[in-house]
Amino acid sequence: MRSTLWKAIAVVATGAVTVALTACGASASDPNAALRVGTLPDAPPSIYFENGQYTGYDNELLREIGKREGFELKFVGTDFSGLLASVANRNFDIGSSTISTTEARKKTVAFTNGYNTEFTAIVTKKGADLKDPAAFGGKRVGVVQASVQDDFATKRLPGANVARFPDYNAGFAQLRTGGLDGWVVPADIGKKYIEQNADAQLEIGYRVESKDTPSAFAVRKDNKELLKKLNDGLAKLIADGTVKRLHEQFFKAEPLPKELEPGGPGLPVTNPGA
Repeated sequence: MRSTLWKAIAVVATGAVTVALTACGASASDPNAALRVGTLPDAPPSIYFENGQYTGYDNELLREIGKREGFELKFVGTDFSGLLASVANRNFDIGSSTISTTEARKKTVAFTNGYNTEFTAIVTKKGADLKDPAAFGGKRVGVVQASVQDDFATKRLPGANVARFPDYNAGFAQLRTGGLDGWVVPADIGKKYIEQNADAQLEIGYRVESKDTPSAFAVRKDNKELLKKLNDGLAKLIADGTVKRLHEQFFKAEPLPKELEPGGPGLPVTNPGA
């Protein structure tokens, strides 16, 4: 049976759910308004919905930044495919969704400095013997639409039949029932699902690291004040060990990038025109 966490996620994944966080201040643009954060409900350990609130490494890190920098946050569930556009057009002030900082995405939004590096993994049924990108030729492979994994599958899985889904639950469900041969996801999300759903008989068939596009928060290109506050807060969390503590809490055995250790230089991201 699925775990309680993934059952709870399935309940909220079909619609937007809003959770407010009261921090010790106000937003950078309006002293009476909270910053709206677009996030996802179904991608633990990075971003997920549990016990009535959005949590995970990304969102708890953002909460800590809010405390340090003195602004209030309101988390809103959304689909990943429209998240960056929603940040650019002012529906959200911040995008928090383990977003890889690709050059293409920098044309739409600005990014904070990075708070994690990313591994991409292909989850398969146990015993499928799909251990190499070339093995997926002619296979049906699922991705979350507009994700980095969508780009990965299109460019690096020659001959694969790529199917696009709005969220992670939909793809895992298809994989379990045999509708997919592989499900391309951030490795931490795949690992967490496998741990929580042992009955599904899944495994990570292939995994690759990408350090040149670290995960970061997205903001509007013209919101330089908020970008500075987020970067300042993140630098404080690296220095005082909060990033290390949260990474160990949510990722357990995954090593923290050395750049994010206390005293480390961080993972700087350069935005066009900055």
